[in-house]
Amino acid sequence: MTATIRGRFQWTVALPVLALVLLAATWANHDAWPVLVLIGAALVASVVCAVHHAEVVAHKVGEPFGSLILAVAVTVIEVGLIVMLMTSGGEGTSTYARDTVFAAIMITVNGILGISLLVGAAKHHLVSFNAAGTGSALSTVVALAAVCLVLPSFTTSGEGREYSVSQLAFAAVASLALYAAFVFTQTVRHRDFFLPVSSDDQGRATGLLDEDGDGHADPPSSREAGLSAALLVASLVAVVGLAKLLSPSIEDGVKSLGFPYAVVGVVIALLVLAPESIAAVRNAARDRVQTSLNLALGSAMASIGLTIPTIAVAMIWVDGPLVLGLEPTQMVLLAITVAVATLTVVQGRAKALQGFVHLVLLATFLFLSMQP
Repeated sequence: MTATIRGRFQWTVALPVLALVLLAATWANHDAWPVLVLIGAALVASVVCAVHHAEVVAHKVGEPFGSLILAVAVTVIEVGLIVMLMTSGGEGTSTYARDTVFAAIMITVNGILGISLLVGAAKHHLVSFNAAGTGSALSTVVALAAVCLVLPSFTTSGEGREYSVSQLAFAAVASLALYAAFVFTQTVRHRDFFLPVSSDDQGRATGLLDEDGDGHADPPSSREAGLSAALLVASLVAVVGLAKLLSPSIEDGVKSLGFPYAVVGVVIALLVLAPESIAAVRNAARDRVQTSLNLALGSAMASIGLTIPTIAVAMIWVDGPLVLGLEPTQMVLLAITVAVATLTVVQGRAKALQGFVHLVLLATFLFLSMQP
């Protein structure tokens, strides 16, 4: 057993470092197909390592801090990728932030949430979670989406689906305020609302999960957790950096297939959110769906609450318009997602059917992104 843990520890330490070395070595020249294949393999390995180190850190700090750390870490790197691609110019620069953030919302609220409920309920028949905590997270996501992505389509001060300078500044401040208020609620004022719950045979929550009696291993040492935190950051940097190197090939593939440019944002969002998706599924399989929902909704929230303020500041140096307002089809999908998610969350327990419904909505979003 010790040898297995030691071997796993060694490869999860080595692979992020090798991925960063590959990223640095191929940054200037990565057009050859063998190099692109190697980059793709390193990207997958970095995703797996990110999940492992995130779980080590989460086990050390406990919930809900663990899911918050992964959500914020991924989103900070995602923001860097968005800004990097916007400054590089190109066909979809003006709508890249909107398309990527909206894709992140659809992937987290429908994809991560849906697959977590499906996996958890398929294994445990019914899954339970705290409706009060999850509901407050969902309401914050809805408010952020409305302020940052819906209202720009209806305001009159800016051109088209853009905010004016003062409106963008207000949206940035409001986003940060909402996100900060939620983090305070989640980690200080009402932390118990976001902890995994135990349940009876009918899936009704009966209290907080007994962390000391669930058969889990002892928390890692502070040294091991600190190393995993550093390697988590390294893995996430590798994920986003390698995704950036693959993005021209993704763009060429999207164009050759005749898909809209928005599909590029969807693909990048899928790659960046892969660590959270895998971590959420693993927690759902362990009957810790509350942690999965923390990851899903926390990632959606961070994707808006941190991205929009950063983009607002970046627009000081980035030339060109910033289109944030959603198209009519996107607004309809968002409205349906909000309605379904509300019905899912309000009961505090879910069957596999609810997860399947969310996954169908994700599939609808993906299909309409390719065939609008």
